[in-house]
Order: sequence, then structure tokens, then C-alpha cells
Amino acid sequence: MNLIIRKATIIDPKGPFHSQTVDVKITKGIIEEIGNSLLNIENHQEFHHDNLHISEGWFDTSVSLGEPGFEDRETISNGLTVAAKSGFTAIALQPNSYPIIDNQSQVHFVKQKASDSVTELYPIGALTKGSEGKDLAELYDMKNAGAIAFGDYNRSLANANLMKIALQYTQDFDGLVIAYSQDENIRGNGVANEGIVSTRLGLKGIPNLAEELIVARNLFLLEYTGGKLHIPTISTAKSAILIKEAKKKGLNVSCSVAVHNLVLSDEKLDGFDTRYKVTPPLRNETDRQALIAAVSDNTIDCITTDHNPMDIENKKMEFDLAKNGSIGLESAFGALQTVLPLEKIIEKLTFGKQIFNIESQEIKIGSKASFSLFTTTEDWTFQKENILSKSKNSAFLGQPMKGRVIGVYNQGKLIING
Repeated sequence: MNLIIRKATIIDPKGPFHSQTVDVKITKGIIEEIGNSLLNIENHQEFHHDNLHISEGWFDTSVSLGEPGFEDRETISNGLTVAAKSGFTAIALQPNSYPIIDNQSQVHFVKQKASDSVTELYPIGALTKGSEGKDLAELYDMKNAGAIAFGDYNRSLANANLMKIALQYTQDFDGLVIAYSQDENIRGNGVANEGIVSTRLGLKGIPNLAEELIVARNLFLLEYTGGKLHIPTISTAKSAILIKEAKKKGLNVSCSVAVHNLVLSDEKLDGFDTRYKVTPPLRNETDRQALIAAVSDNTIDCITTDHNPMDIENKKMEFDLAKNGSIGLESAFGALQTVLPLEKIIEKLTFGKQIFNIESQEIKIGSKASFSLFTTTEDWTFQKENILSKSKNSAFLGQPMKGRVIGVYNQGKLIING
């Protein structure tokens, strides 16, 4: 659709129109004109909204959708609509479906299911067959089929030699290895952050050490092998320090943090509400503040929703037995605005494109129009009616929000939330 977006404040620090409130004229999916009071002589549709802001389209580096195999949790079609209405023009799809996305036919399947969607889908292929940690999957074939990286979702590779081989092998085709980091032996039967709260509640604890040991191991392997490594959803201050030191050495390492680890702490566990059971677990307030500082100084490269829908049967049960995971697409922007400045949020919701080698679109004349649309000032509370996903396992129910996502313009189409 041809469109004129009226009186939009552009948030694009690297572009020529940053912080300017202007009209944006889009013709056949390309930005044709940017300026004030643009004439509509070609009968473009017009869109305006109070306090309207636009930025480069956001990219979420970790989204689970269930399909194939777990369509009761979420489908690719509805999940991509949810992502669009949550402000995301692109997502990286985790391979934790059934079957696991560990071969080129599975990569082709999910890409075909997403072919007509406004939000673009980029598959992550499993690093090992069946995500079982025993043998490398068909990495090169999946890369050729469209996989943008390789990792076993929320499964840490215990075999250090296999991680070494993966880092060496993927260099032949510029592949990116994703290394979720948690020592399962140290984690044991833990279900919550080890600390005062878990002790008070009688919950088995997961010490910070479980994450930090594997982060350190994987960084040592990266230093030995070279290659590219992404460490997702870190949760402790020490993990951030280790990654910062590795970057100073010149290692090609990046990392992300989940929205819930930036906004929530383990104090939320007092009611034994399984919506707050996530992996890695919510840490204490000291770690939460350290993660915010690591985002601010760019030690942490990007922020993810780590959107992970779960059916009610796996959440409405005892805390020890419930599955980990929270949905997060719908609440991400509003929650982040309560802890970070706007420009930093936009930076961290778009920088993942550089890590995963996805083309960025500046807001300038002649560029492809790919925008996230949002407001910045409204204070509100996230409620069940704000959930668009099939699953309702949100850790942000009842949380204060600031600003609202309006939708996206991408692939020549405008999708509005509401």
C-alpha cells in the first residue's frame, strides 16, 4: 500500500532526520519523500496518531512459536501477527519445535509458512541433531536453506570438544554459533535463583556460577578457535564482566539479555506464580541493576523478548514441576521504557540485525520502508486483554508500562495493534 505517515517523530540516531517530526511518504514500499506538510497528490492512504514515533523496524533475536508440533502453544501465522502488532518487523525463530529444526527441510518448512507475513521470519537451526548435544546437525545445508545461526534453545552443550569443533567448522561459511550457557550439573534440580528468596520459599536454587562457568568456558574456546559466538539471555553481573573482558581482547562475541531479566527480579517469586519461572531464572536486584548497566555501556549488544509460549497444562501446576518460559512480545516495549531511555531501547531492539547479518533499513529517502510505530508517554498497566498470543503465560501481567506500540509498516503493508 502507498502511504503517508503524518507528523511522526523519527528515532534514528544515525540518520539525517533523527528527532524531527515530519511526514513520511511511501510509494511501492520505498520512502519517496520526507518533509513537512507533504502534498497527497497521488491519493496515498494517510495515517496519523497522537504522539506518533517511528524507528527502524525492530528485530527479536529469540522467539519460540511452537509450530510444527506445538500448535496449541502458538502457530507461525498468529505468532508473526503478534510480533507485528508488538512492533517487530523481523524475528529469529528458535528451533525448539517438534520435530526440532535441525535439517534443511525443516528450515524450508518454517520459511514457507511465513512467506506472506508482514513480519519476516529468520530461522535458527539447531546446533546438534535433535538438540541432544551429541552430534552436529546439518549446519552448512541449513545455512544454504536460510538459517541465520545455530544453537540449541535453552540447552547448554556439555561437550566442550563439540563446541570447539562447531566454532571451527562454522568459520568455513561464516556461520554464527549460539551458546546458551548453564552447567546442568551445578543447576541440578534448581528451579529459581539461589539466594535469600529461594531460601525463604524453600525452592531449590540455581547459583549464578552455573551460568558463569559455561560462559567462561565458551569464551576460552572462542579464544582458541576463532569464529563467531553469540551468548543469549545472560542473567548475572559476572557473565557481563566476562563478556566485556573478552570483547577487549578482540574476540568476536556478542550477547543478549531478556526483557524480563532487565525489568523483574526474584522478589516476584513470593507468590509461587509459575509465570515467573523462566530460564535463566530471574536473579536478584543487584544482578538486575548490573544488567541494565551492561546494556547502557554496550557490553550487552541486544535485548530479546525470549518469547516462549507455554500451554496452561504446563504452567498451571506446582512451581517445581511447571515448565520454564514466558511470552514477551506484547509487553516488551512498554516494559523496557520503565527501565531504559528510548534511544537505548531502539538501539538494542535493532542491533541484532548486525549480529545475525540481516540488512538494516535507515529512515532516509530511497530506502525500503520498514518501520516500528509507537508512542512514548502513556502510562498504563499490562492486563490479560493486552495479550495477543494463543498462550497467556506472561510474566508481565499487572506490570506498569510506559508508551504503546501502534504497529509496523513492512513488506509494503501496515499492521496496526487494535
